[in-house]
Amino acid sequence: MKIGEVKSWNDQRGLGFLRVDRHDIFCHASALPLGTRSLEAGQHVGFEIGINERAGKPMATNVRLV
Repeated sequence: MKIGEVKSWNDQRGLGFLRVDRHDIFCHASALPLGTRSLEAGQHVGFEIGINERAGKPMATNVRLV
């Protein structure tokens, strides 16, 4: 599991970016825990890194608030 910080979040689009090890990782609302639909910039989160099948790029999965 990686630990990072929410860099930005767009509630209307349900997506944002997490910052870890000087890299930005895409995050979709579907990766958040049940009942959680948004994040706030500056929050610390734990997550795993998977591959976005549509874009073929890394994305956050199994996101948890820390």
